[in-house]
Amino acid sequence: MSIVISNFLMAAWAVTWIFRMWLASTILLGLLSLVLLYCNVVLFVYHPPTSKRPLDHLLIHVPVRLFLILPLTLLFPYSLFVTLGLAWDPAHEDHYAEHQWAGFGVVLGVNILGLLVVILRRDITWCVGATWICVSQWALRPKPAPVYITTIMFTVLHPLALVASALWVYFVSTKEGRIALPPDEEQHGREGEREPEEVRPDWS
Repeated sequence: MSIVISNFLMAAWAVTWIFRMWLASTILLGLLSLVLLYCNVVLFVYHPPTSKRPLDHLLIHVPVRLFLILPLTLLFPYSLFVTLGLAWDPAHEDHYAEHQWAGFGVVLGVNILGLLVVILRRDITWCVGATWICVSQWALRPKPAPVYITTIMFTVLHPLALVASALWVYFVSTKEGRIALPPDEEQHGREGEREPEEVRPDWS
């Protein structure tokens, strides 16, 4: 049901955006982000992804998570900035540096949030989605230097964090899997493995 509501909210947002109803657009995107966040939490708690059902993960979890990443980390902040007047007119490209530090703060915040998800959950889907959004941001020029540098930095950090987190879990699990027996138990174990000596009858 939450997916159906999300689709209706997305369709309504498109209408408000076309007609430049910025406040309504921001409200709809906020509601959309909340509904999708709820949907992802429900999926994670009651239907967690498992290797036994790869199609469920590919066709349900991945699209719903990508659907959340787009409005939460890009569309909602952008619409909020336009509503608050913290945006520059594309017809005047020389004004692109206005409100650059506010943009830097939002870009840094949402990417740190995504980085934590990637590290703690080793979430490939979030890593791909967040990296794609970073690339789409710095590829569109002109950009203020703080925003441009931050997006390039997290374009590299998201994949590196995923690889580092996966390697860390692998090495820790390998190390914990090696159980060493105490010396006395090891010695008893070896003695138990020895073949019993053959008892020869005494015929004298």
